[in-house]
Amino acid sequence: MEDDIVLSAPMFAGLDPAASAALIESMKTLDVARGDVIFHEGEPGDRLYVVRSGKIKLGRRSNDGRENLLAVLGPGEMFGELSLFDPGPRTATATVVADTTLLELGHQDLVAWLDAQPTVAQHLLQALARRLRRTNEALADLVFSDVPGRVAKALLDLSTRFGEEVDEGIRVAHDLTQEELAQLVGASRETVNKALADFAARGWVRREGRAVVLLDADRLERRAR
Repeated sequence: MEDDIVLSAPMFAGLDPAASAALIESMKTLDVARGDVIFHEGEPGDRLYVVRSGKIKLGRRSNDGRENLLAVLGPGEMFGELSLFDPGPRTATATVVADTTLLELGHQDLVAWLDAQPTVAQHLLQALARRLRRTNEALADLVFSDVPGRVAKALLDLSTRFGEEVDEGIRVAHDLTQEELAQLVGASRETVNKALADFAARGWVRREGRAVVLLDADRLERRAR
């Protein structure tokens, strides 16, 4: 099942089963625990990672110590591929949010693989384009959307990747602390908690520690617009 999830990563798109199996076999498996750092912002980048299970957060830290959470990645998603097309320092810090298993592929091994399977490069570029599009949308949200709207949108986005249907709606085990959720939205923890409390009072969500149950996704969708 895990490899079925891994095969949804862009680098495997278009490959025949034998080629996909060979690529997975060539990748190193890493088991990492919550709080572990895979790489730091500014370090040289020389490898790509695919999430087999668990969650990874990508964040950047400002000069005054504040952290901005850029993305939360789950099974089937990859990170670190930017260094393949633009060798240089890592642009973010990758930290484990929940116990995770990763597949790791070194830069030289990946280049050799792309030489043999050139169509993979196209899929990797498409993945980078999608990430750039999400970044542009996030920047627009910071300018044009209020905090409750951004919180609603973040919950819906997390639900598409980590949500599980339950009797009452969709349970989203995001595994984020209150501070991390606030960093993802780009607001203070107090403001985000106020928005979540308002959603709960309206019957749209129910909070469960590091999880939330979306009770009325339609209302959240309208609030996110």
